[in-house]
Amino acid sequence: MKTALKIAWRFLTHAKGQSILIAVGIAVGVSVQVFIGSLIAGLQAELVDNAIGRSSQITVTSAQRGELIDGYQAIVSSIEQAQPDALYVSPVVDASGFLRAGDGSDFPILLRGLNIRQADQIYRFSESLVSGTLPGDGEVLIGVDLAREASVADTVTLATPRGSTKEASVSGVFDLGVASLNERWIVSNLAFAQDMFGYAGQATAIEMQLRDPFQADLIAPGLAGILPDTLKVTDWKTQNAQLLSGLNGQSVSSLMIQVFVLLSVVLAIASVLAISVLQKSRQLGILKAMGIKNRDASLVFLFEGFFLGIAGAALGVLLGLGLSYAFTKFALNPDGTPVVSLLIDPNFITISAVIAVVSATLASLIPARRSARLDPMEVIRNG
Repeated sequence: MKTALKIAWRFLTHAKGQSILIAVGIAVGVSVQVFIGSLIAGLQAELVDNAIGRSSQITVTSAQRGELIDGYQAIVSSIEQAQPDALYVSPVVDASGFLRAGDGSDFPILLRGLNIRQADQIYRFSESLVSGTLPGDGEVLIGVDLAREASVADTVTLATPRGSTKEASVSGVFDLGVASLNERWIVSNLAFAQDMFGYAGQATAIEMQLRDPFQADLIAPGLAGILPDTLKVTDWKTQNAQLLSGLNGQSVSSLMIQVFVLLSVVLAIASVLAISVLQKSRQLGILKAMGIKNRDASLVFLFEGFFLGIAGAALGVLLGLGLSYAFTKFALNPDGTPVVSLLIDPNFITISAVIAVVSATLASLIPARRSARLDPMEVIRNG
């Protein structure tokens, strides 16, 4: 084996141009894998974050339409104890009403009474603040479009459909990046909404986010089993079948691209090394005549493939990361943010590099078998 290793290294260093060409070919394949994989992973993460990253992933509501949830505090506690994968659990009071502007016009709103500390982890209001702070007692947070349209000042008057009104201080203005939310949502703490609509000790829903959003459809049935029959549990996966279909389509297309790139690299390596056997047939014939075994002759090309795979994988990872970095610097939105935020996964990069090395080694099996079948006397006789 040591002899085969030395011969393989001698062959590689003797034909430097050919060796560099093969290594670059492997590197291009690995770089495409790393870049495409990181691009698709980043796109999927961004789609999931935009779709459900700032919303409830599992929601508990009354089984009867329009009914409220009594004793929500105990239900929240039971969910937190029974399901450790639930990161944030927040009761919610949602009620429609009106914001009464100074000129007497009414703007339809959805008042959302939340446990601000927990809900901020779900909706990230603190990251979306245009001005001000999160609401405290007697304060509300208003969407940027609604604040602009209604010419909101330091205080607002909120009205219920039954005509009762309530004054509130405006603690801040938020922009969630969705026009329908920015035009309608007004956020307050839970007690404010309960007092305004007479929902003392009641909530309209319980919202939660999970450690792994893709486990929602598995966790939801378990929660339904520990909750009263008067409540129902819904999850985001059931309600977003089209999004999941799109994500699966992206994953399949990414995998297909990587498989065909890998296949082309393997065929290229096998072809070039097979030609190398013909080029070095005289040397191999002489070595066999001197006593080198068929096994060692085969190992020469296996070692060549292994060395080329390592060199190509290392170069390919660097090239792929460079492409990824360049993409985030040149493919930008008007506000200067990347069009797609790439997700660099060390495990994926490591697996891609290992696959490249294994593929290069396996590709060398064809020339290795051919070298083992060489007849030294015939090679020497034919020159």
